[in-house]
Amino acid sequence: MSTGSVVGRESPNRTRTLLAFMLVLALSGFENLIAELIPGLELGPIEVGISSFFFVPLVLVILFNSWWAALAAPIGELIFSDLVLGEFGGLGEFEEVILVTVALKLAASLVRNPRDRTQVLIAGLVAYGLAELAGTVIDILKVVIGVEEFEAVAGLPESIYVVEGLDFLVEYIVTGILLGALPAMWLAPRLYGTIEPLLGLQPRPGDGSDADAPTTLAIAVAVGVVVSALVAIVAAQGTTLIEWEPEFLESIGEWYIWVAVAISALVALISGFMAVRERRQP
Repeated sequence: MSTGSVVGRESPNRTRTLLAFMLVLALSGFENLIAELIPGLELGPIEVGISSFFFVPLVLVILFNSWWAALAAPIGELIFSDLVLGEFGGLGEFEEVILVTVALKLAASLVRNPRDRTQVLIAGLVAYGLAELAGTVIDILKVVIGVEEFEAVAGLPESIYVVEGLDFLVEYIVTGILLGALPAMWLAPRLYGTIEPLLGLQPRPGDGSDADAPTTLAIAVAVGVVVSALVAIVAAQGTTLIEWEPEFLESIGEWYIWVAVAISALVALISGFMAVRERRQP
């Protein structure tokens, strides 16, 4: 009797966690696809484009504060922006998965009270800065150790440090600040306590009691950065494991991206519907 009651209590929690995972996955894939549809702007040798509406996964992970939610965000991009569109590059894709996961979980732990706009702003700036800076250092490292060739940009000094540094700065300002921390600072306090009950989940306590221990989090971030660097270096040497770039998609045309958009939106709607239905269960 005792065992049965425990299982009965845990099963709905696991189901709701899975539904939250699917919701974050679908919405993250959706926002990445929408970002791809927006054309970039060229300012001389520098291209300014929207790579992601980073505030979407940032706000969701801050509200849910779980490793599963943090993992769902880059996996959503991997599935809907890469696999569905036939642009999966193999092992190297997991460099970003690891970096984004640890960065988002770091952001969630830095926010002890989702109603505090200052905490959300700082967390967003730190999280995107970590992921983008680590990715920049890894790209430079691959050129320095010789596993990847330096591709010069016309109009810029032929220096990997200058090119990668400018790319980091543009990405950080556009994606990290304008489309990340600033809108998240406005959205997180307003959505806190509204999305979670719809999924049958309790909102965060708001006192920091659910935050990861600093030492544990620091170790997780350090391990994540090191592992992502190793994955990137191994992938740059030609190890792909598996690639998915079907040629038939080229004959379909660019409109196919709308199929991926529709699929991601449908998955999000189904996840939300199932979550509401699960919430009504006793």
